[in-house]
Amino acid sequence: MAKSKKKKTKKRKLNKKRFFLFLMFFLLLVLFIYKLLNINIKNIYIRGNDLLTDQEIIDIAKLEDYPNSINNLSLSIEKRLKKNKYILSANVTKYNFTTKVIIEIKENYPLVYYQVEDKTILLNGDKVTDKFTVPTVINQIPNTIYDEFIHVLKKVDKTILYRMSEIQYSPNDVDEERFFILMNDGNYVYLTLNKFLSINKYISMVKSFNNKKGILYLDSGEYFDTFD
Repeated sequence: MAKSKKKKTKKRKLNKKRFFLFLMFFLLLVLFIYKLLNINIKNIYIRGNDLLTDQEIIDIAKLEDYPNSINNLSLSIEKRLKKNKYILSANVTKYNFTTKVIIEIKENYPLVYYQVEDKTILLNGDKVTDKFTVPTVINQIPNTIYDEFIHVLKKVDKTILYRMSEIQYSPNDVDEERFFILMNDGNYVYLTLNKFLSINKYISMVKSFNNKKGILYLDSGEYFDTFD
């Protein structure tokens, strides 16, 4: 009988250089992940706020202790901010390995104080009991006109809006959508809903009248009557 040939198995030698490189890579990866999981937020920058202070926004976002960045993802921070009634939208971006946080918000700022309901109307139409230094609507606005009034008011420049002291619904025989406005500088303005946004040119208009005091009629034409 022929003798069966035994197969010789070659033993592979351990490539120490490759093993060392692999071990180094693995240790560096573990170290990187460890460092990443333990990175805290170091810098917070806030943009777009006027009504709320930087500290108030930081508190709302729950970042007052500069917590761990991985445990506070951008989306999570945005959700916290959007729960606040004075924030319409929020966009959070992280830089520098997540240590730098930039928060950009759009505020749900107050438009007017509606005296008949003792409520402040916000940009999105919500009503709150908080008081602010804003124009006061001193009388009832009919439901058929109210929504359009708020819609138009949202488009008024904030710098002009906050120059208004009182707003009165003041219809006449010609136009039931007519309003009377007392400005903080002592001038009076008449306008209608379809011409309401012409108030955005108020500053340039007043300058053209040599800063005299009087009544600005924007409901019919565009002319100015000075006070006697």
